[in-house]
Amino acid sequence: MNTHTHSISNTKENLAAFDVLIIGGGLAGLCNAIHLSKFGTKVLLIEKNEYPKHKVCGEYISNEVLPYLQYLEIDPFRFGAVKIDTFQLSTTTNKLISAKLPLGGFGISRYQLDFILSEKAKKNNVLIIQDTVIDVDFKEDTFLVETKNKQKFTSKICIGSYGKRSTLDVKLKRGFIKKRSPYLGVKFHVKGSFSENLVALHNFKGGYCGVSKVENNTINVCYITNFLSFQKYKNINDFEKNVVLKNHFLKEIFENSTSVFEQPLSISQISFETKKPIENHMMMCGDAAGMIHPLCGNGMSMAIQSAQIASKLILNYLKGNNTNRDTLEKRYIMQWNAQFKWRLKAGHFIAMLFRNDKAASILLQVLKRLPFLLPVIIKQTHGKPIDI
Repeated sequence: MNTHTHSISNTKENLAAFDVLIIGGGLAGLCNAIHLSKFGTKVLLIEKNEYPKHKVCGEYISNEVLPYLQYLEIDPFRFGAVKIDTFQLSTTTNKLISAKLPLGGFGISRYQLDFILSEKAKKNNVLIIQDTVIDVDFKEDTFLVETKNKQKFTSKICIGSYGKRSTLDVKLKRGFIKKRSPYLGVKFHVKGSFSENLVALHNFKGGYCGVSKVENNTINVCYITNFLSFQKYKNINDFEKNVVLKNHFLKEIFENSTSVFEQPLSISQISFETKKPIENHMMMCGDAAGMIHPLCGNGMSMAIQSAQIASKLILNYLKGNNTNRDTLEKRYIMQWNAQFKWRLKAGHFIAMLFRNDKAASILLQVLKRLPFLLPVIIKQTHGKPIDI
């Protein structure tokens, strides 16, 4: 399922050719590209990787985004997405609680979903090139973007949707990049026995692991841990044996399944520090704007929804509907904060509780006695169905 990429010569005509340039072709970038191109916007998307590609990701998506995906003419269930309606939680002391998800969700791999979205974007005449952006300069109300392959482009609007962290963040001198990022993420797919309608979150000392089905009867296993906990051990296998598998539920999954991957995927320097939705006049989307703790399992939904917010505002701006750049940026910050600021704070607080074994144990005891509280907590990190 390889896709072709393009190279563009840097003529004057090409430099002025794009209304919107998107840096990064993950969920937020691709959804922006599809949305904007529906209305004839000239969009260039620059993505460093080739589609399709596996990524470290929980691969569970809240149903809040289904109306928007339908608006973009994307039906994940046509491509094997699995319906999920039940949540299961365990602590480091192997206490377990289950609850129905207030909205429900679905499981689909990033390998599959990114490819589906990229094909739709190309069908909408979005130009996708495989390259890495190394510099973005904003002058005279125009962006000049330079890539590793020495290509240069200009655009009226520039969207940053390149994920958790990038060398571009260093170039832009973003505040969060200067702070420690002590988290490590590991993900792999396995074949085995696991309830199709279930997303499970199992805690272990220093981290937590999400488990859910995706397409092709495959189970996605993705965990995050503090790097200080991990570095005491020789390798991933050693860490899993001595730490992760102390959770009995994870031990059962690991010991009764077969890995689909030759090697697990990993990503380091994951940061949950506060980021700005606007940087150097760029509109940041998805994890580039802010990342919720994976414990809350809603990062993919947030990335998709951030694209909807940005695209609607950009289309109004390009139409000249009494919107200057300053107003565009202020409205994006306001709407982004209205949708996500509380979710991020709630996610930080919940993650903080579960890092403390004693606090997590007390919380679980409370939830066992008052089970109606768990869906209430889940709602704090999820939104309502997107209003198109």
